[in-house]
Amino acid sequence: MSMYYITSANKRKIKPAIIGAFALMALVTGGCKKYLEQVPDSTWTDLSSPVKVSKLLGTAYPQASYITMCEAMSDNVGDKGVGEYYRPNGDAYLFNDIQWIEEDSPEAYWRACYTAIAAANQALVACEKAADPAAYTRQRGEALLARAYAHFMLVNIFAKTYDAATAANDPGIPYVTVPETVVMKQYERKTVAYVYDMVEKDLLSGLPLISDDAYSVPRFHFNRSAAYAFATRFYLYKKDYAKVVAYADNTFSNNDVASNMRLWNTTYGSMSPAQIFDIYANANEKANLLIVEAPSLWGRNAGRLRYDLDFQHEALILGRNVTGGVWSYPLYYYGSQDYFVPKLSEYFVKNSVNATIGQPYVMTPLFTTEEVLFNRAEANVYLNNTSAVLKDLNLFASKRIRNYNASLHNISLAAMQNFYGISDARTVCIRTILDFKRAEYVQEGQRWFDLQRYKIPVVHTTREGKVLELKADDNRRLFQIPASATTSGIALNPR
Repeated sequence: MSMYYITSANKRKIKPAIIGAFALMALVTGGCKKYLEQVPDSTWTDLSSPVKVSKLLGTAYPQASYITMCEAMSDNVGDKGVGEYYRPNGDAYLFNDIQWIEEDSPEAYWRACYTAIAAANQALVACEKAADPAAYTRQRGEALLARAYAHFMLVNIFAKTYDAATAANDPGIPYVTVPETVVMKQYERKTVAYVYDMVEKDLLSGLPLISDDAYSVPRFHFNRSAAYAFATRFYLYKKDYAKVVAYADNTFSNNDVASNMRLWNTTYGSMSPAQIFDIYANANEKANLLIVEAPSLWGRNAGRLRYDLDFQHEALILGRNVTGGVWSYPLYYYGSQDYFVPKLSEYFVKNSVNATIGQPYVMTPLFTTEEVLFNRAEANVYLNNTSAVLKDLNLFASKRIRNYNASLHNISLAAMQNFYGISDARTVCIRTILDFKRAEYVQEGQRWFDLQRYKIPVVHTTREGKVLELKADDNRRLFQIPASATTSGIALNPR
């Protein structure tokens, strides 16, 4: 199918992007019968050196994607009436529990997170039992950060968003800190507050131990920048805004955010779709602070699904903005209504050299420079530091607006107030930040987490005219915990 590029002046046909393949590192799955009882494969049990523990920790990150289900739940998509039907996409758009257990599903993500946690716990045991524990300091730091991250993502997908007033009573998810030694171990969900306390404990214990020298390719692991970026996200969600700013200011040497951002309006502007696909989630892209491979069909499905970015939503998200300028994100489409921005491509790994079947993967950025900037800006809004907010927003605009001109595209408080027709300074700053994030992360699933944090209602309209509304207190805003987890005593989310 041909691919087209949309510009403000014309539409021109170009050749389809070519998707390549590469050999991925072996994955640790440890089976999938009991999600909370995963143990690393026996080939990984020799953990007699820091190098071997580091190898195990390469699998301590959730190797699954939340993009398909989170994007379809958000207000970024519409019902095109036609397109590929994929259960995680269709069920999520209709606000139904997803009846699918393979890649791109809640069940797959739940399973992958606890598999990653099992690897982290196994690594921590090896670090503690080593003859010279001091030699494993860096590995211990990575294991703690990885364990914290997987639990943090689980609690924000399967439980209510953190609210200090209710977190002590809201059901959380099991926080697992030891490898499994028994079959059918029973767990309890504890509370959101408990999970956040445990995440914070692991985060603060692990962060000082992280060293980039421990990795040959730091962006596949919790390097220092990625660890600080995680801290900014955690404390933003917890609404501890002073800490968000402190960690953001230490994410890069000399607080150099600008030179580590993605260059959409310069370098990327001269690239073909294939070239952007190649670099976007690449370890050589400085904006990617932590990336992971995940089994997923998103690389082939993005833009082609029935419930996807359509004309109405691309105009809303990538159209007018507070700068008065034009976003530099290149928008393409297959056919007539399959809109997409080239980002995540598929890497297909065959089952064997001569096989015709295999597993599709996508490389996914888990933390980026831009998120650090957004988190800091949002925190500064609540700290009433408007000048710092404007500084970060203008920095972002300088890397995203086509033919950027500092005087012409300057973002001021008055400009935001005029654009939104709202006088309250805090409200317009938050609106601008969320809209900028929406454009930056379109088709990456990130919008869903902002909708959750701010309890923003979501309305979906089917092609047949049926209106579906997900209100702020709707139980369906929590993805359903896999039914199989009930065998371990875990209660499902209410419906």
